[in-house]
Amino acid sequence: MIVAGDSFPVGPAGGPDLPAPRPADLLAWYDAHRRQLPWRSAPGTVADPYHVWLSEIMLQQTTVVTVGPYFQRFLARWPTVADLAAADLDAVLKEWAGLGYYARARNLHACAQAVVARHGGRFPADESALLDLPGIGAYTAAAIAAIAFDLPATAMDGNVERVLSRIYAVTDPLPGSKPTLKALASALVPAKRPGDYTQALFDLGATLCSPRNPCCVLCPWRDACRGRRDGIADLLPRKAEKAAKPTRRGVAFWLTNARGQVLLRRRPESGLLGGMMEVPSSAWEPGADLAYTRALAWAPAAVDWQRLPGIVRHTFTHFHLELTVVRGHLVDDGAAVDGVWCAPADFHDQALPTVMRKVVTWARSGGKD
Repeated sequence: MIVAGDSFPVGPAGGPDLPAPRPADLLAWYDAHRRQLPWRSAPGTVADPYHVWLSEIMLQQTTVVTVGPYFQRFLARWPTVADLAAADLDAVLKEWAGLGYYARARNLHACAQAVVARHGGRFPADESALLDLPGIGAYTAAAIAAIAFDLPATAMDGNVERVLSRIYAVTDPLPGSKPTLKALASALVPAKRPGDYTQALFDLGATLCSPRNPCCVLCPWRDACRGRRDGIADLLPRKAEKAAKPTRRGVAFWLTNARGQVLLRRRPESGLLGGMMEVPSSAWEPGADLAYTRALAWAPAAVDWQRLPGIVRHTFTHFHLELTVVRGHLVDDGAAVDGVWCAPADFHDQALPTVMRKVVTWARSGGKD
């Protein structure tokens, strides 16, 4: 087994007792077992760069199963990058609601506009030019270059890192081992069919070389895998220990008027959930206890606030959130408030993130599960 401090030398592909991993073997496996995905082009056809880009942005921090319906809805509503560039940002945020990491949606819209403004509505077939577009990082640029333009680029996602760490028995933990894995992966990219090879690696990691219980017996690279030889494949990749997520707390204010409408507010464009709509809330503060009376200073109106039982819980990438929900009623419809009034029946037209949809459900139920 691997213990703290263990490390294994990483040498050339293969070795005296192992053959080198051959891209041709992986491609043959891919030709027979490729996944059918909504954004993947049919065999023998050129991938649409818009489809590749859209899917790759959506797939960041999100599963294939979740992304499929979103991708199809986006494509039906905005068939081309020019259509998406011309869309209203609120409409894009609304369609994105539920995918999380909302900065991706804002960058998606900004990138579409940049492709139209700088490149005449066509994605550039150049990794460096792709990197210059909003929201496109090293991985996404390489994925588009390889899959859409069949260029020999190295796209490193979690699946690829897992496959390479096992093939070469790289036991240094992530994220520190990323440069080593990137160098090993780059050396394997073939000159022919690099796009299919890239997708083959994705599929291998997503199916056979899974995080737990890898199916080594069916793997096209099983004979070249040092991790399998050493009996440590299922222990790789190692990851550095993560710090425990802190908990933040706040109050959400469910304010109604005489017409039965609810006050909603747009969050600032920058920062967490930027540009999304919310049930007005206090600051989300760390600490063991919620300073309830201090949080009431954030209330959007001076009314009699009634605290609902229980709390709404949601987890973000870096912290847990607990929200107390309070309800109030504004008798004077002419009173100045910061936000917009919206009938609950029209909430579907609003770009409400998942945490706020939880608040809506909790407030409408009176704090009952």
